[in-house]
Amino acid sequence: MEVKIWSDVRCPFCYIGKRKFEAALEQFQHKDEVKITWKSFQLDPTLETRTDINTIDYFVENKGVTEEQARQMLSGATQMAKDVGLDFNLEKSVLANSFKAHKLIQLAKSKGLGNEIEEALFKAYFEEAKNIDDPEVLVNTATSIGLDESEVRQMLESDAFEYEVKQDELEARNIGVRGVPFFVFDDRYAVSGAQPTEAFLQTLEKAFDN
Repeated sequence: MEVKIWSDVRCPFCYIGKRKFEAALEQFQHKDEVKITWKSFQLDPTLETRTDINTIDYFVENKGVTEEQARQMLSGATQMAKDVGLDFNLEKSVLANSFKAHKLIQLAKSKGLGNEIEEALFKAYFEEAKNIDDPEVLVNTATSIGLDESEVRQMLESDAFEYEVKQDELEARNIGVRGVPFFVFDDRYAVSGAQPTEAFLQTLEKAFDN
């Protein structure tokens, strides 16, 4: 059984959803028969990488909220993350366009390292407050999971894997995906958002039995 997961590495609920899905998978008795395919999805393709402001300032500037409201929003996501064992550092996270990171994900997928690169990039962005649009950050993240440094640098300096990123996003549009995370089980059942672990487990069982 294949589970496709559309996700953006700068989406907090995608990381939280990943943990909840993994918890369900651990309880699923056929987990060894599940293939996970990560799919690219940019929440904001036009986002400009900015290292001069923090996430609070960005929310105030672009989302029409007060500083206090912005802090409450980040606090809510941080608590949700804590509930699944993640230690978010959202206030210090770097506003970064995720397109290069998605190219790296596609390269890693081609080497059978899709799960590993997703986890490494999520951790870099949300827990370590690294700039995931910085080629050096991406190279270091890639080599930490065993990818070849020269191959990664060459990919980042070319248009390699841009087509694959755009194809994933086109596929998402074609099936009506408007937000992430979005999980598709065997092309028959879908779960949208960071749902409770029980919901993922039920869908795994339903998809496998049918």
